Amino acid sequence: MTEDLLTLQKMQVISWICLAVLTLGSVVIVSFEFAAAVLVGGLISLGSFWVSSTEVMRVVHSVVSPLDLKDRQTQARQGHKGYLVKFWGRLAIIGAVLLVIIKSQTVNIFGLILGLSTVVLAITFISLNVARHYFFRGRR
Repeated sequence: MTEDLLTLQKMQVISWICLAVLTLGSVVIVSFEFAAAVLVGGLISLGSFWVSSTEVMRVVHSVVSPLDLKDRQTQARQGHKGYLVKFWGRLAIIGAVLLVIIKSQTVNIFGLILGLSTVVLAITFISLNVARHYFFRGRR
């Protein structure tokens, strides 16, 4: 379990680094307005990822903690239902926030999309790093 937490923490740090690089690069290469849109999209993406990862870890810990098999099954069912409700609620909130942001035309839509891709970029970097270690360190 500790390795999973370290990986999750590593992914969150890499996501923040990606957001910083994208935002600073956007200021230098494009414009301040574009960079602000990247930052807004990145904050939405990272906030959603943080809430989701926290909820997943809570469900996993609640299922693992009870010793009795019946308690584990009950906890798993309740945790699964609660997670799905929170997932769809979070998705609806993010959709509403994005709708308001896009309708108000206060941010550059392409910068917003780039910022929303922050977690995807972090997952890509981590995946490429794992593949590099697998292929070039002889772990086949």
